[in-house]
Formats: sequence, C-alpha cells, structure tokens
Amino acid sequence: MKRNFIIGSLAILFLSLLPGRAGDVRTIESFDAGWRLMQDDPGNAEQVAFDDSSWPAVEVPNDWSIAGPFAETNLAGGAGAFLPSGIAWYRKHFTLPAGDIGRRTFIEFDGVMANSDVWINGFHLGHRPYGYVSFSYELTGHLNYGGDNVLAVRADTSLQPASRWYAGAGIYRHVRLVETSPVYIPQWQTFISTPQVSQTQATVHAQVLVTNVDSRPHQIFLKISILGPDGKIITTAQTPSQTIASSGCAQFDRDIVIGNPERWDGEHPSLYQAQVEVRGPDASTAGQPADDDERVSFGIREYHFDADTGFWLNGKNFKIKGVCLHADGSAFGAAIPLGVWEERLKTLKSLGVNAIRTAHNPPAPEFLDLCDRMGFLVMDEFFDCWTVGKNPEDYHLYFKEWSKQDERDSILRDRNHPSIILYSVGNEIHDTPDAELAKGILKGLVEVAHATDPTRPVTQALLRPNKSHDYDDGLADMLDIVGQNYRENEILAAHDQKPTRKIIGTENHPDRPTWLALRDHPAYAGQFLWSGIDYLGESRRWPVIAAGAGLLDRTSGIKPIGYEYASWWSDRPMVFITRRIAPTERVSADPGFTPLDARPVLFPDWTPANPGPHTEDVEVYSNCKEVELFLNGKSLGVQEIHDDAAPRVWQVPYVPGELKAIARNGSGIAATDELVTAGKAARIVLMTDHKKIADDWNAVAFVRAEVVDEHGVLVPGADNLISFTTSGPGTIAAVDSADNACTDPFRADQRHAYRGECVAYIKANAASGRIEVSASSPGLKNAAITLRISGP
Repeated sequence: MKRNFIIGSLAILFLSLLPGRAGDVRTIESFDAGWRLMQDDPGNAEQVAFDDSSWPAVEVPNDWSIAGPFAETNLAGGAGAFLPSGIAWYRKHFTLPAGDIGRRTFIEFDGVMANSDVWINGFHLGHRPYGYVSFSYELTGHLNYGGDNVLAVRADTSLQPASRWYAGAGIYRHVRLVETSPVYIPQWQTFISTPQVSQTQATVHAQVLVTNVDSRPHQIFLKISILGPDGKIITTAQTPSQTIASSGCAQFDRDIVIGNPERWDGEHPSLYQAQVEVRGPDASTAGQPADDDERVSFGIREYHFDADTGFWLNGKNFKIKGVCLHADGSAFGAAIPLGVWEERLKTLKSLGVNAIRTAHNPPAPEFLDLCDRMGFLVMDEFFDCWTVGKNPEDYHLYFKEWSKQDERDSILRDRNHPSIILYSVGNEIHDTPDAELAKGILKGLVEVAHATDPTRPVTQALLRPNKSHDYDDGLADMLDIVGQNYRENEILAAHDQKPTRKIIGTENHPDRPTWLALRDHPAYAGQFLWSGIDYLGESRRWPVIAAGAGLLDRTSGIKPIGYEYASWWSDRPMVFITRRIAPTERVSADPGFTPLDARPVLFPDWTPANPGPHTEDVEVYSNCKEVELFLNGKSLGVQEIHDDAAPRVWQVPYVPGELKAIARNGSGIAATDELVTAGKAARIVLMTDHKKIADDWNAVAFVRAEVVDEHGVLVPGADNLISFTTSGPGTIAAVDSADNACTDPFRADQRHAYRGECVAYIKANAASGRIEVSASSPGLKNAAITLRISGP
C-alpha cells in the first residue's frame, strides 16, 4: 500500500526532497513498512545475526494488543479493556547507499508503548519508559553503508496494571529515517511564534538552533521565507551570519512583519509556513544548495485569558466548549488512521465543540496537525500522575527521573501548533495532600514549560482542591490558569475569593447545572466535558470493555446527550427528540458524575419495549425559540425555549406512528426531527459519507449497516449478526458497534448489530478502482454499496 505519510512533528519537510539521498539538503523517509513482529521475549533479538525470518511481517503504526483476545484474566484488567499485555519485539532490515557516508542519520519514533529499548546493529541507542512521548536517536557511527542494517525495538507492557484506560502496545505511531548534512537544524529546534498580532499587521518571530558536527567551523546565516495559506511566498528575510565552531551550536532569531494577516481561528483555521534555509557565505549565489532546509507550519493568532471575562481569541470573547479525549480509536486501538480522528472531530464540531483536552498525555503529532487544520483549541496534557501512583506499575515509577525530559520533549515537539492554548502538567494528582512535595514538583514543571515555550500558559487539573487546600496553601496560584475537575461551584468560589485568578474547568460532567455554571459566569473561561467519545478501558466489571461517558459512541454515532449539548453549544438551528425511561443515574460519591457503565435511559426512537397503552416521557432538545410536537399529525402543543436551558418535556400517551418536532425561529421552520415506530426487521441498509477513499494508511471509509423494517425505519432492538464482504481492491480493516459490553474481535468480517447498527471500516489497497462492500444476515435482505478509490 502506498504511504502518504503525514508528518506531525514541528518540522514539515519539503516533500520535493523525498526520497533523495547523498547531496540532498535533508531527506526524510517513512520507516513504517518492512517490520517483523514477535509477541515474545527471545534472547539476543537485538543482534544482527538473529534469525527473524519466521516472524510475521507488519507495518507500523501497529498496536498488537487490539487484536485480542478479550479475556477477564488478562492482567491489564478492566482498566485496560481486558485486552492482552506483554513484551513484543520489532525488527527492520534496511540498507543505505555508500554515498551517504558523511551525512548524519537519525531515527524518529512518534511513540512506542511502552518501556521501549532501541538498538541499531546490536548497539543500544536508548530507553524511554513513557509510551506517549516522541523521541529520536542518532544512528551515525553505527551503520553499515552498502550492507544490511538491523533496527530492533523491544516494547514492554508486561507489568500491569499500568494505566487507568486502554493504552495499546508496541510501535503504535509513525517512524521516520532522517538524513542531514553535518550542519543542520536538530529535531524540534525551529520555533515560530507571533508576539504581535492585529487585523492589519503581525510580527512573526523565528527562533532556530543550528548545530555543527563537522570537523571545521562554519559561517552561516538563515534565509527565512514565509508562505501564505495559498502556499505562495509572501516575504523573505535573512539573519546576520554567525560562525559556529566544530561541535558547537548557535541560536538565530529574526522578526518578520506580515501585512493584513489571515488570522487562525475556529472558523478560518488559516495556516502559514516558515521555510528555513541554513546557508553558508557562498550559498547566496544562485543555485548553490543550502546546508539544511525545513518547513514549519504555524498560525497567526493572538489569544489570552482574562480574570474577569475568560478567554479571548483575536479580539473575540467566547466560551471554550471542550471535551476530553483519550487516545484510542476503538476498533483500531492506539494505532489510529487519521481518517478516524477526522470523522470523530467533524462530528464533535457539528455539536458546537471547539476544544479538545488530550487526556491525559501527549497525543500523536498528526492529531495536533488535524486540530490545526480543523480549527480546534487544544489543552495539551502531559501526566496523569506524579510521584504518587494510581496503579502499581504506572508512570509514578519513572516520574522523578523522566518527567522533565518528557515534558520538555513534548513541548518542543508541539509548540508550533496554533491549536494549542494551554499546557496541563497533571491530572487529579495525588501528591497534592502533601503541599510542600506537590509545590516543589509543580514549580519545576512550570519552569520547564515557561523556559521551553514562554508563549503559552500552564494549568493543572486539580481534584478536590478544598480538601487538599490547594487554594489556601499557594499551589493553585502557581498556575497561570487555575484548572479544576468537576465541583464547578468550588472553582467559582475560589475566583470570588481571589478575583485575579484566571479559571477554567479542566474536566466536567456533561449536564445542565455544569453548563449553566459556565454560561452564567463571564470569568469561567471554559469547560472540558468527560468525555467527548466513549473509550476503551476504565471498566469496573466484565464483560464491559469501554467507558460510556461520551457525547459520541465509539463508532462516532451521536448520543442523546450529544444532541442536548448541541442545543446549548451549537449556533446551527437544531431539534432532537428522545424518550426518557428513568432519571440519569449518578454515583453517590463525590463528585457525583454518571457511572461510566450506566444503563441507558434515553432512547431516540418511537418503538418502546411496551407496545401497549402507556405514557412516554418525551424530551426535545433545541436551540430554537419554539418547538411544536406532533403525534400522527396532531399537535401536542408548543413550548418556548427555557431560560434555564431545560429540555422541553411532554408526557405523551403512546400510540404507534410518527412523533414529529418542528422548531421555529419566528414564522419559518428552522429544523425538524421525527421518530417512527419500527416494524419487524426486514433488510439491511448500508450508508457512508466516504464514497471516495484514497490508497493511504490514514484513509478509512466508515460503512454503517442499519437493520430496518420494510419501510426503511431503523429497528432499535435489532441485534442481528451482520457479515461483511468486499470485492475489488479493498479490505475490511475492522468492525465495531456502540456496544460497550461486546467482546467479539474487532479484526473480523462480522459484527452483531447494537440498537440496529454496526460499522465496517474499509481501506483501499490499490491506487485506483472500485470497492464493493456487501452486508448480509440470515432472514434479512442483503445490501451493497460501492466506494471509488481516488488520489490522496
């Protein structure tokens, strides 16, 4: 399969340089293909002579754990979705031409889960325990030019439990091989910021570190070109030259003024690029190559938090309407094609969501690229624990030795993303009851963040701060922005106590009192709901494999609570009908959120389990001024929008037929929704928003199968086993449903419908052609749909 790799680190290098070799300025090569995998711990597997010929061939990103099987006895337990853990080895053979001698060669890993060790030709390059951090090693000096080279990686998740949610296993993110000249820009050492921004003018500041590992000094300068959102060069500037000694480095700084900038925001996420060329004295001559060359994507925007009025972006004051997201992609585990995230984020944006918290770790770099392109604000979070653990084998074992390096590396990697507005250095940290211990740690983490990126504020997701006295002992006020999980009245009281505090909700339960706390208090900058999407793990009981707290289910389907939030957060006129069969379940313990495996109480259908006479509680969510409800064409009355954001509720005597809501803003119809009583399951319907698909690792077509009656109405109780097949150049990558208690394998060609639906994920394996996807089930009429393969 062709790999259209999306580079997610700071440096987005010239694609025109690929896949050049000696003589080129810089080359970058995807190292995702050609690996072999062994889910075991054989001796001497790091050695070149080790025989790996019997190991299965794989491509990375690869999360071997997601293949299962699910088992109640798996050591990760419910926290790890009852999926397997252990030790796995990856080996890759490759050759480099003899002409590359004299160049510098690096291997870059975007993430290996976890406790990784890497060798090149038997030489140990290093160890990184944190599975969410990106890292690189230099291979120069250990390579066999013109012959066989072996890169070996050992990843170890055997000690469990190590996480409160599913984390995956193996080389689950992208890998690259990078070659440069001896005078080069090291990884993540180009930093672009916009210290002054107005509607008419922006100052772009470039800070670039250049290293010289040549045997002689080099006199160099930087040529910096700014490319606009259309890809055309706007302006070019040059830095004064500096002489860099052998084995030395130098920092270059340059301000560049841009007139009438296209400012980055949620509606217009305009992206610029800085093209940085490292040049010597004679490189100014036309046609002379640079010593090094890279492009960095950035956005021009000004934002700040205000203690009285909350969040401002480019002179506009609005609420941060965020959700927390864990890093799994359900059926894809931790190795997630970007198309899956794009579908999820597009759906969240349709509900009015404008921000993401990367709970509780640095995400894949291409995820941040996607947030940049789609206009999401991001809270970039680093740690779920400090020195006091939440699991016996979690990151607390490594925090003292690794936390500052992991934090620094993550900020260096991420600091050019315009989407990022906050760094969070901890979630619900259990060190805080010991004030002096916690304040000492926090001081160091804040210092690292400010030194590495002085342009962004730092927060922390405080848990029960009144109990640990964070507002009284000074810890909370060490943060640039005070963040607190849940207990909205508590953080508002802390602001009243000290009005200079800038405050944000870092994790919040999705309900009406939570929304009103944000809506009605200007100082409250925003909230991040737990959670945006259902996620694998954090289960309290078998066979539940996932937490059901999302606005979306694991297949990107919108839940009723998602539509309720759309009625509060979205500017697009909408209306949605659902039945309520019981009050929403709440846990008795503080902070009293809905259990992650709570039974459903909202049903968006007009097919109740009891078909006889009874009364249904009907809730209608809408942001329109008035809603009129009809049953079989008869009006059940009109209700105006409520000032307290409560849903509009009708008690409706049940009779089968059609329940319809018409929402109006004034005299015209703004939105409608209807529910129709379903009959007996008769056939399958296939639907997709992805009629075109690229032959690309990141491209995925969601094909949703619905079980409907003879009139095409979804049968909500249908649980038929749906079998999928493909013909043509395509494969079924995985299957899934919204059922959080289903332990069937994801890598399969059949799935039981849940509430009448399931999903097949289709990928192309050729550059062109058509893929026919078919679905069948005994007793139901089959269905088929055709996808066309197009360019990336």
